[in-house]
Amino acid sequence: MKLLRYGAPGAEKPALLDHDGQVRDLSGHVRDLSGAALDPKALTALKDLDPSGLPVVASPGRIGPCVGNVGKFICIGLNYADHAAETGAEVPSQPVIFMKATSAIVGPNDDVIQPKGSTKLDWEVELGIVIGRECRYVEEANALDHVAGYCVVNDVSERAFQLESGGTWDKGKGCDTFGPIGPWLVTPEEAGDVESLSMWLDVNGQRFQDGSTKTMVFKPAFIVSYVSRFMSLQPGDIITTGTPPGVGMGQKPPLYLKPGDRMELGIQNLGQQAQRVVAETRA
Repeated sequence: MKLLRYGAPGAEKPALLDHDGQVRDLSGHVRDLSGAALDPKALTALKDLDPSGLPVVASPGRIGPCVGNVGKFICIGLNYADHAAETGAEVPSQPVIFMKATSAIVGPNDDVIQPKGSTKLDWEVELGIVIGRECRYVEEANALDHVAGYCVVNDVSERAFQLESGGTWDKGKGCDTFGPIGPWLVTPEEAGDVESLSMWLDVNGQRFQDGSTKTMVFKPAFIVSYVSRFMSLQPGDIITTGTPPGVGMGQKPPLYLKPGDRMELGIQNLGQQAQRVVAETRA
């Protein structure tokens, strides 16, 4: 099942994508794709609906973030050995955990704003794990029972803020619009083998990232179990799991985004995103 949210920012409505590619409104069955609505039992009830009986949204307009009211936006760094190598970092012996601000979350096709003072704006296509059931200290064997589904994430990063401004990586990860998610929340039975999904990212029509989740160092079940040792996970939390090689800072010479550039990215079975980079104009 592919679930999505459509409408203006802050006023998104829940929907599903039927097998014919039509958007079907779910407002009569669930208030939003957030919280308790993401519990696997609640999602089973949505799966049991006959899509043909749901209202067709002929012109959905903007597609919003596929999850509403995200509580935590958790990131795993350097989780692809080949990406670690291109950045000159060692492959970690345990997952590197950092956070993106939830205020960074935007829809999959919304503009990405280059913040004031930014000189090294970069891209990262990533597999996102959406938590559906609360867990803490969960065993790896049971970890995926707590997952609502998966989505595409662009972990937009400002490398100068991240690596040259002191402190933790969070400075370069949490700026407004640095977290496009969606277009869909794809439930596990339709996502396929998430340990073997192709993933890609183009900038201005040129392919830079062309990888697969096969090369993740730490796999989704282990990641959920590991993170749950250090913080409880609640429905709607998102864990983004790292990126394959081909990021801007790994190019020779490094290549960074500027206003007017266009990113297009996707993951097998999970959909595609497209963002335009614009300059910050707010005070």
